[in-house]
Amino acid sequence: MKKAEMLVEGKKTFDLPIIIDTMGNQSLDIRNLRKQTGMITYDPGFGNTGSCQSQITYLDGEKGILRYRGYAIEDLVEHCDFVEVAYLLIHGYLPNKKERERYADLLNRHSLLHADMQSFFRRYPDHSHPMSILAAMAVSLSSFYEINLEEDPELQIDLTVTRLMSKMRTIAAFSYRKMKGTDFVNPSYTYSYCANYLNMMFSSPVVPYEPNPVHVKAMNKLLILHADHEQNCSTTAVRLIGSAGGNLYSAVSGGICALWGPRHGGANQAVIEMLDQIYQDGGDVRKAVERAKDKNDPYRLMGFGHRVYKTYDPRAKIARETCEEVLKELGKRDPLLDIAEELEQVALEDDYFKEKNLYPNVDFYTGIIFRAMGIPTNMYTVMFALGRLPGWIAHWLEWHHDPFERIGRPRQLYMGPTARAVPPIAERE
Repeated sequence: MKKAEMLVEGKKTFDLPIIIDTMGNQSLDIRNLRKQTGMITYDPGFGNTGSCQSQITYLDGEKGILRYRGYAIEDLVEHCDFVEVAYLLIHGYLPNKKERERYADLLNRHSLLHADMQSFFRRYPDHSHPMSILAAMAVSLSSFYEINLEEDPELQIDLTVTRLMSKMRTIAAFSYRKMKGTDFVNPSYTYSYCANYLNMMFSSPVVPYEPNPVHVKAMNKLLILHADHEQNCSTTAVRLIGSAGGNLYSAVSGGICALWGPRHGGANQAVIEMLDQIYQDGGDVRKAVERAKDKNDPYRLMGFGHRVYKTYDPRAKIARETCEEVLKELGKRDPLLDIAEELEQVALEDDYFKEKNLYPNVDFYTGIIFRAMGIPTNMYTVMFALGRLPGWIAHWLEWHHDPFERIGRPRQLYMGPTARAVPPIAERE
């Protein structure tokens, strides 16, 4: 094993093991650092900290590479549907035709919700955000579909995984129907996974509806693009809850709450609101760019830059192409797309954005696609959650089989007062 030397206070040297991953990247193993030196590392936001060893997703931010289980995101979007990619992430390999058909059948069989759960929807306030409903209903599933690990642990977990993948789609669609004040539409065996979701959202007893094949294809692509992204905020939340022994339902609910934040999954909603504001203000893109560069102006361009990618987000390229396909089928241009494309061009030619590696990310175009499909703004992050679900499940399962199984417990640098005595209450100012 390779080792690196660490010199402490110029006196004593300690050996730190070096771990080399399958792509040849080197990492310092600091598990015994505090034991050997009495020190910990300081890394706000964990940008330089590897919290686990994973076989699920490979991401190279400098080269713009994203792979699930070794498969390039571009190839998966081109040759697979979302059900196949979900199977890949959860089971570790792409299904053959028979396995794919069986999995699709299982997802269909477990897609109905317990009748009593439907009463939950009717009692949420009309103004409830769909993400709050999604998180609450996700953890509520544990009450209706108990996990009995004493019978057959692996079978029970597999059943729980299947239920989550199928029922979360139904919950998401029901949250939209609740928001619209219309009756729920149950899933149907006649539709595919994505077509079923669109039918549950938009089907009407008074207006003929058939899921648009172009929209179904676009939804498959978008869900694949969002299916996993290494140790992001919401995935880390899922693994952290899992490390405490939390069941899969509770861990996914935690992931949904983390994803809801505007700096994470909520960014796609923020992008469309930003583009609409620029449009309402006259469409002056250069003015928006100059405002974003002004240190004294709190204004930010949403959809640019990424914590990991230092080049163009590979998912953004696919999202842009998908956006063009959906709008072409619609037969008209969306003025927000025109603004987005001009904004992208101006920003990419600006030295300020080049120096800071501020390229469009996946959120930049997805909102325009959802808008073209008739999906309301506050449902955008729900769509993200549906895509990210198999990734969350895969990471929870990976932790479940982790030989270390250590509870996540970061350290801190205490910067508060030193020890002090408690004065009598009469003496306190």
